[in-house]
Amino acid sequence: MNLQLDDVNTFVRVAALGSLSAAARERNVAVSQVTRVLARLEAECGARLMHRNTHGLSLTDEGDAFLAKAQRLLEVRAELQADLSGKLGGPSGWVRLSVSAVLAQAVVAPGLDGLHQRHPGLRLDICADDRVVDMAREGIDVAFRTGTPHSETVVARQIGELTRGLYASPAYLEASGTPRSLEDLRQHRLVTNSVHPGLNLWEHRAGRRGAGIFEAKGHTRVDNTATMVALVQCGAGIARVVDLVARPLVRSGALVPVLPDVFTSQAVPMFAVMLRERHRLPKVRACVDYWAEWMRGL
Repeated sequence: MNLQLDDVNTFVRVAALGSLSAAARERNVAVSQVTRVLARLEAECGARLMHRNTHGLSLTDEGDAFLAKAQRLLEVRAELQADLSGKLGGPSGWVRLSVSAVLAQAVVAPGLDGLHQRHPGLRLDICADDRVVDMAREGIDVAFRTGTPHSETVVARQIGELTRGLYASPAYLEASGTPRSLEDLRQHRLVTNSVHPGLNLWEHRAGRRGAGIFEAKGHTRVDNTATMVALVQCGAGIARVVDLVARPLVRSGALVPVLPDVFTSQAVPMFAVMLRERHRLPKVRACVDYWAEWMRGL
């Protein structure tokens, strides 16, 4: 079989995206070019690899078998390229990183210059979004996530810990008063998360029985943490924010801790999550090693 690896890569992306047109847009080429790639592969294999109809694409049995081998071929190519480039001039190439917008601002942005100084050949493609992405489908090399990942397709390495506390702007507290208890807090405007309800259950240490949960009822709801932080700085109310994000804002006077002795959450592990077939690549290892070291210095 005379297979071109670029054709094989195109097939893998078509299978992941489920659409010829989506794969064409990703490569900035005409759909007809992707169609010709698929035709060449099927001719070389002597079998139909995909069913195409008005409802989309689906793999044939032969296509499913070809996909598994195609992915392995591309992994071997990536490993070979990475090994050779690493030996010649250190880790290099693009690393696609998925991270929430607020951690992109608080963790990735401040440490990015140090990464480039240590590994000049690395290039970072940052996808800043609160949603949990499909790493294989979206071509993500590393995702920063909290909580323990439960999947056999990924490898997770803990690179730090995050805690959360309550914060408000000085202007809001001056206008509305500073809450001194849970009962006081219920009378205040709260900013909550509209996508992840679990983030609106705030652990506290009030009362004789110790730990408990305060169910925050938002006066303003938002679907991402970066906007939440911006709203709180502008006086929208009180919100529960990652301490790592809030600390520099407290130092600058933009935010003030609220009930810090009551709302002190347990540390949540932060992981660098990688696809199992890519976590050994030198460029990925170098990137994760750096951020783990950077987080230890915070």
